[in-house]
Amino acid sequence: MLLLMLCVAATGCTRTGMVVGAAATGGVAASKDKGFATAADDTRIRFQLNTLLLQEGFDIYTSVHLQVEEGRVLLSGSVPTPEDKVQIFRLAWRPEGVNEVIDELQVEDSSGLSDAALDHWINLRLDGLLLFDVEVKDINYSTEVVNQKVYLIGVARSQDELERVVAHAKSVPYVREVTEYVRLLDQEDG
Repeated sequence: MLLLMLCVAATGCTRTGMVVGAAATGGVAASKDKGFATAADDTRIRFQLNTLLLQEGFDIYTSVHLQVEEGRVLLSGSVPTPEDKVQIFRLAWRPEGVNEVIDELQVEDSSGLSDAALDHWINLRLDGLLLFDVEVKDINYSTEVVNQKVYLIGVARSQDELERVVAHAKSVPYVREVTEYVRLLDQEDG
C-alpha cells in the first residue's frame, strides 16, 4: 500500500497521474467490505463537502475534519463560533446520499502547533497498529484525531474486531478519549 501511495504521489497532476490516482482509488474501494458503489458515493460526498467548506473560507476548510463512510458523515475539529458550527452542520446535509451527520465539532480550539503535531503522531501510530494487526481489516476504518481524542468510523466484520480496534486506539500514548461510530457488518439496516 505504501508503494502504491508513493507511486501515485510521484505521478503528480499529469493526465497519466490522474489515471493512476483514479485506478488506485478504485482498487482501494473494491477491497473495502462496503463495496465499490458505496465507496464511490462516499468519495463523491467527501469531495462535495470539501468544496462547500472551502467556499465558506480557508480557515473553516482547514479546521474541519471529515470522515465519510456509507453515507454517514462525521464532522470533527474546532471552529471559532457556534454560528460556524451550525452552518457546517447544515452544509454536511447538502450532498445527495448523506443519511447521517455526526457532529463532534468543538467551538474555539485553543490547541496550538504542538497539539496538531501530537494529533498527527497519534493518528499515524494508530493507523500503523491497525495496518499490522492481521485480525483487523484496517481499510474498513477511518480514523481522525483532534486534541488527543480519537474518532473512529467504518465497518467492523465482528464485535471482536471492533473491540481490537478500540483497544488499539486506547493503547496509543497521549490518547485522552476514543469515540467510535462503527457499524457491525452483520447488523441489519433498519
